[in-house]
Amino acid sequence: MYHEPLVLGFPDYQLQAKNLAHLLNVEYEEAELHHFPDGESKIRLPIDIPSTVIICRSLDSPNNKLIELFFTTKELRQKGCERIILVAPYLCYMRQDKEFQPGEAVSQRWVGKLLASLVDEVITVDPHLHRVKKLDDIVKNIRTVTLSATSLVGNQISLQVANPLIVGPDEESKQWVEQIARLHDFDYLVGDKTRLGDREVNVVLPPSDVKDRSVVLVDDMASTGRTLIHAAQQLVDLGVENLYCAITHALFVGESYDELLATGVKEVWSTDSVSHPSNCISLASLLADAIQL
Repeated sequence: MYHEPLVLGFPDYQLQAKNLAHLLNVEYEEAELHHFPDGESKIRLPIDIPSTVIICRSLDSPNNKLIELFFTTKELRQKGCERIILVAPYLCYMRQDKEFQPGEAVSQRWVGKLLASLVDEVITVDPHLHRVKKLDDIVKNIRTVTLSATSLVGNQISLQVANPLIVGPDEESKQWVEQIARLHDFDYLVGDKTRLGDREVNVVLPPSDVKDRSVVLVDDMASTGRTLIHAAQQLVDLGVENLYCAITHALFVGESYDELLATGVKEVWSTDSVSHPSNCISLASLLADAIQL
């Protein structure tokens, strides 16, 4: 065993993990993954494991990744690793924070307990928290760090658009919209959303003169993209010609990204919390500053 910390990456999040290792000035190693035909995962870790390992991998498409995290951390402990830091810019299963219907599992609670049992620290970015406001109320008794990409997203907007109007499609986006607007002195407004199902929403924007404005839709995440698509369609119908979108977590399942662009959105700017063609905002410096070595 050697003593210098190590960043451990995975093939699906290689570039981001390498950038983090570079900024931390530590070695980078990559776990080898193999998926058997029946869906089981096999993981091969480096031979030499230091006392501190930083696992850098977002937890989008989470079900395989959670079991692979379980295997990885248990094997690291078996090899003598004393401190495991999980850097997961996107944190999964944060939306189900209560029993909405009788019998539903509160997945946020159980994923929090799982992570707390596996690692010593969790560092994430803009987790999708609502009724539970603090990450350390979910992932208990270990160090947790909740970072925000609002400053980086706001910087990207200010570089690309002069005097923009920032639009949050729903009340959930308000916290990010307000922070960006305050930091950069942007005008903003926030809509109201009614969710009708996983892939069906209704968004109503407040009355406003938007026709001659450059408008940037801002949200923390895009999954099916229905919320952003519905808001974009309304803005285009109101005469907005210069329409953009800025988000932290670009999940964009299925054809949702192409569908959003088809509404008239000229460009989408996202952080690299989840690997996607729209990535143009690196989180590496933000994450590196939060790691205490």
